[in-house]
Amino acid sequence: MQRRHVTAALAVTSVLMLVTAACSSGGSGTTGASAAAGGATGGGAAAPPNVPMQQTLGASEGQLNVIAWAGYAEDGSNDPKVDWVHPFEKQTGCKVNVKIGNTSDEMVALMKTGQYDVVSASGDATLRLVYGGDVAPVNTALVPNYATIYGFLKNRAWNSVNGTMYGVPHGWGANLLMWNTDVVKTPPTSWGAVFDPGSAYSGKITAYDSPIYIADAALYLMKTKPDLGIKNPYALDQTQFDAAVGLLKQQRKTVGEYWADYTKEVQAFESGDSVIGTTWQVIANLIQADKKVSVKAIVPTEGATGWSDTWMISSKSRHPNCAYRWMDWIVSPQVNADVAQWFGEAPAQSKSCDLPTMAEHCTTYHAADESYANQIWYWTTPTTSCLDGRGNQCVDYARWVQAWTAIKG
Repeated sequence: MQRRHVTAALAVTSVLMLVTAACSSGGSGTTGASAAAGGATGGGAAAPPNVPMQQTLGASEGQLNVIAWAGYAEDGSNDPKVDWVHPFEKQTGCKVNVKIGNTSDEMVALMKTGQYDVVSASGDATLRLVYGGDVAPVNTALVPNYATIYGFLKNRAWNSVNGTMYGVPHGWGANLLMWNTDVVKTPPTSWGAVFDPGSAYSGKITAYDSPIYIADAALYLMKTKPDLGIKNPYALDQTQFDAAVGLLKQQRKTVGEYWADYTKEVQAFESGDSVIGTTWQVIANLIQADKKVSVKAIVPTEGATGWSDTWMISSKSRHPNCAYRWMDWIVSPQVNADVAQWFGEAPAQSKSCDLPTMAEHCTTYHAADESYANQIWYWTTPTTSCLDGRGNQCVDYARWVQAWTAIKG
């Protein structure tokens, strides 16, 4: 997965301007997404490599090497007022060295070198790190702020295996359906609006540029073609996978642009090159703030995919005590609030939303709304061992990557 590069101007705008993302009130089974996607942690897969869990917290080693999405480990260089690295260094004595990861693939490769202590991994990377033996189980007792992280983000298929946590939840959000209300006169309620081969908006439909987007097609088919038997959009056998890929190849004919950097989608909607497609809440906020076009964003009746990022510790960490202190710091109430506002997402820390400066933000991003979260199928690395417990008959992520290249041509 590629992620947005946050600038100070964009981040401040996203905090100041709000646009409502309407939750769907219908659709069979959408409220079961949370339980189905994460209830059977590990998805019945074989046990990961036996990596020991740290039992006690020792003295700081004086250094910490971090891989993070842009905006997750700010040190004041982008904006002097946005700095949670230097206060951490002062408090712990751990000097922080940050490497920005541009894609999940890059982060996985970097973690394999053993040169980094912690990573802010998204769900399309987490299980690759776990089963590759690159990260260690997390002793949550050594992370005091873990206790007040929202329960619906804990012990999920993308951050745990067989009840053992492999990370600390950090921030999350949904992949929404957005449209230009001046052009798309009839408000859509279904993802069918972007998968209709006869769409009146052909050539002006936009889609997310990542292999994990195959899950969006699978989610739509799960609700509209129940005979395929899809129970989890990240657990697809060959027949189910072929159906999702076929739908996306058909959609390719109507897509005008794929996006990964969110500024690209903002520009496309404001220029009129795109009028409907997949988005994030922060993108809708930015477009609304610019007031060049009017947009609306919703979770459609089928539900939505989304992301939940996780701080994970390297199995080869040379600075594990600093790493544990960082994980506790980054999900502390004020810091997690600061990151969520700067980055444009919902915080994982429940106490962040108790802060007076966070009321509007937490409402906009549905941070405490478990029913909203339950409509989301969070990005989870597809594995051969089906995440829905069917055994070794599912298509793994490597083949998703190959298929995505073929889809885009």
